[in-house]
Amino acid sequence: MFYPEEIVEEVRMKNDIVDVISGYVKLQKKGSSYFGLCPFHNEKSPSFSVSPGKQMYYCFGCGAGGNAITFLMDYENYSFPEALKVLADRAGVVLPQEEMSGEARAQADLRAALLEINKLAANYFYYQLKHPQGRQGYEYLRNRQLSDDTIRRFGLGFANKTSDDLYRYLRGKGYGDLILKETGLVTIEERGTHDKFWNRVMFPIMDVNNRVIGFGGRVMGDGMPKYLNSPETKLFDKSRNLYGLNYARTSREKYMLICEGYMDVIAMHQAGFTNAVASLGTAFTIQHASLIRRYTDQVVLTYDSDGAGVKAALRAIPILKEAGVSAKVLNMEPYKDPDEFIKNMGAEAFRERIAQAKNSFLFEIDVLKRDFNLDDPEQKTRFYNRVARKLLEFPEALERDNYIQAVAREHFINYQDLKQLVNRLGSRLGQVLQTETQPGTSYREKKKEKEDGTKRSQRLLLTWLIEDPCLFDKIEGIITPEDFREELYHQVAQMVFEGHARGEVNPAGILNHFINDQEQYKVVAGLFHGELKESLSNEEQKKAFSETVLKVKKNSLDEASRRAADIAELQEIIKAQSALKTLNISID
Repeated sequence: MFYPEEIVEEVRMKNDIVDVISGYVKLQKKGSSYFGLCPFHNEKSPSFSVSPGKQMYYCFGCGAGGNAITFLMDYENYSFPEALKVLADRAGVVLPQEEMSGEARAQADLRAALLEINKLAANYFYYQLKHPQGRQGYEYLRNRQLSDDTIRRFGLGFANKTSDDLYRYLRGKGYGDLILKETGLVTIEERGTHDKFWNRVMFPIMDVNNRVIGFGGRVMGDGMPKYLNSPETKLFDKSRNLYGLNYARTSREKYMLICEGYMDVIAMHQAGFTNAVASLGTAFTIQHASLIRRYTDQVVLTYDSDGAGVKAALRAIPILKEAGVSAKVLNMEPYKDPDEFIKNMGAEAFRERIAQAKNSFLFEIDVLKRDFNLDDPEQKTRFYNRVARKLLEFPEALERDNYIQAVAREHFINYQDLKQLVNRLGSRLGQVLQTETQPGTSYREKKKEKEDGTKRSQRLLLTWLIEDPCLFDKIEGIITPEDFREELYHQVAQMVFEGHARGEVNPAGILNHFINDQEQYKVVAGLFHGELKESLSNEEQKKAFSETVLKVKKNSLDEASRRAADIAELQEIIKAQSALKTLNISID
């Protein structure tokens, strides 16, 4: 849904950001801002800043930042329209009615109906569990040492042995066969209708907003399959959802625990490990990893310690790495899974094992080692070569050397011998290895340093202009929005300069333009929070401001010269470049 900019701004302005965030984070006023513990990463000292003047928040620890709308999007995992509606309702702003096509309206109505039916089904299963017909399921859960509080928290239930029990209940609520077929809860065929789940303990599957989107069921007795999940529906995509994430995302731990099944998640949450999640009867996917990356960049894999669990961990490690998530692997031996470990050893011992979890690369080497008999010289040599080849996965020399040292230490290999083997193998494979013994810096590295310096100058200048509008007078006739050649900074500069011309720079309003791109809005949010380290309070910093202006202008002119259309234009640019040498910028 597209909402006009003036409506978005009205909603934002009528929701004071301090009031909004105070509902989630305990804030304390310090000077002109409020500070609290960041809800987006684990910290002990408050670095989460909320500015009433800017109507923005920013964490100096993890870099999370934005306005009231983006806070709800990040904290509640709302879409932009969902966050806007919550804030509009809070402020009494009536949003314009969504103009949908007939098909779009039908899809929206279908989703709403499916959510309502799933909610009814979850309540029905929970009701059955607590009554005589659900005794077998309730006793199973109690024998698994789950408390009533845990059963209630996860909404666990029971599907009766009657094969059309739920179907008749939902029909009684007024739902017809056409919509019920879409839920995945019933099978409707010419020869008859029956429930998808019967004689099973039921696990409602919730999205991050605590809405029931599907179910898992564990059969009572020896029936097959032992565990059964809802089929794919308009609501449920098992490759894009994680069991327990609705609770784990609010944990204050800086990492998540990934395990295999429902019971492992529930047992860990009951034991105090509320950062545990599990994939839903499917292999771990890049979509799962991307979902986790929204909340943390560290995980501990707690898959079963059997062969299948080891294979699952080996599959998950590269997927997590691709998504930018660092992984460790938990050793649960002599027990099979987290539930069994915690029951036998206790929560404190499990926490100790988490602290001792193995680096994922070193875990891969340990598993690789199992394929070789190191008492055989030939196999031992093959093992070393396989290790060397695997070490070449690290493109950065420093990181690669750190792992060479770690592998050499753990497997009693001479460090220099292993390093030479890695380098020789790398040369044979045609890879260019940048080691600490090579003098000088490559052209590519120098170019990257120059590009990074150019971006930093533009970022820094924008931050100063936003913080101190008086500086616009100092750069008048020198710097314009066109001089910010980095595309994102150019867009922000245009809005900042236009706002200054109107007499008001509106940081939170500017950020609204970047809500649909998470990476961009984080960068833009950071522009409005640079004053603590880089204010212009002494001569050295004033000189830095002057040099930054010159760098931005010089880069702009250099870029313009490369794109000059004719000789006349090039001559004008050369003249401007020459004038820079005598330009003096004073902010006193």
